Amino acid sequence: MEAIFKRVSVRKYLDKEIEDEKIEKILRAAMASPTAMNQQEWEFYVIKDKSKLEELSTVTPYSGFVKNAPCAIVVCSKRETTREEFRDIDCALCTENMLLEMAHLDLGGCMIGISPDKEKIEKLNNMINIKEGLDAFTLIPFGYPETYKEQEDRFDLEKVHYI
Repeated sequence: MEAIFKRVSVRKYLDKEIEDEKIEKILRAAMASPTAMNQQEWEFYVIKDKSKLEELSTVTPYSGFVKNAPCAIVVCSKRETTREEFRDIDCALCTENMLLEMAHLDLGGCMIGISPDKEKIEKLNNMINIKEGLDAFTLIPFGYPETYKEQEDRFDLEKVHYI
């Protein structure tokens, strides 16, 4: 539970490379998440190249900070799956697992929504040359946080209903 309450969106990073072992742990956490009918319809692109991160900072109006991240991961999903209606849900679950593992590893990241916006999907697909049959779901820049902040307590008993 510690990682859940430690996780916050981080948009400012130290200029420090992320160890390959930590990236693998993040990807393992992603692939451990549940999927509809166990489809595991995801693939991942890890971007460390500074010029590519600079380019990715233009993919949405909210992605400018990507250029200062030491690393980013693009979560992609297969276009054709048995249960297409669950594709984005499955990718969101694996994204949350990644963000929680980042928090556990004293890293910070931020999910930048791409799907279901077809223009953003196509733009990101083209920027990193995503292979045919896949679509970008989200862009997650991450790194060692420049500063640490506490997560606010969002628990609100008024939003809980017992039947």
